[in-house]
Amino acid sequence: MKIELEKLSPHDRYKLLAGFIVPRPIAFVSTCNSKGHNNLAPYSSFNYVGEDPPTIVLGLQNRKDGSLKDTTQNIRETGEFVINFVDESLIEQQNLCAIDFPPEIDESEITGIALQTSTIVKPNRIKQSPVAMECRRLVMLELGPERIICIGEVLVIHARDDLINPETYYVNEELYKPIGRIYGSLYVRLNDVFQLPRVLTYEDWKKMGDSPKPKPVKWE
Repeated sequence: MKIELEKLSPHDRYKLLAGFIVPRPIAFVSTCNSKGHNNLAPYSSFNYVGEDPPTIVLGLQNRKDGSLKDTTQNIRETGEFVINFVDESLIEQQNLCAIDFPPEIDESEITGIALQTSTIVKPNRIKQSPVAMECRRLVMLELGPERIICIGEVLVIHARDDLINPETYYVNEELYKPIGRIYGSLYVRLNDVFQLPRVLTYEDWKKMGDSPKPKPVKWE
């Protein structure tokens, strides 16, 4: 099937892109405005894009009338935000925070989420989150009337002590269990991890034989 996206409505494009590009990590974003008012909102148009500088990308969606949502307005106003990652203990709260509450309502108070002071940026981080990244805005790109892309630099990472090896900085994949987003009301747990060693160089590949071919993964 061939589908030309320019002929589809934005909603149908969303169904295809969000349905195929899965799973996506959930960025439970905490921001505050210039008066210090807290805001929490989840976004799954989110990912890591580089390490030097350490950068992430966040897809922010405007309201249908083109007005900015609180997260976008706060990042534009202050230039700072925190990416809090979601595990099973936070999944219900992030779902509730997806409601487009009025700016004067503090989602942390409604959901009972405990906030903790960040070390560099002004927005608080979620105390319960297994991992939280303090970020500073690098650039915001307006792609259309309903979509803004924010590229941010990660300044500080807060992680539960058992999730990181302090000597190697490897993440403990057995204990780190973030929830991923598919689309709509569909989510996925990270509970089926497998290992597939990489051949790092062309020279290593040549050492595998005259006609090295990929071996099928043995699924259990």
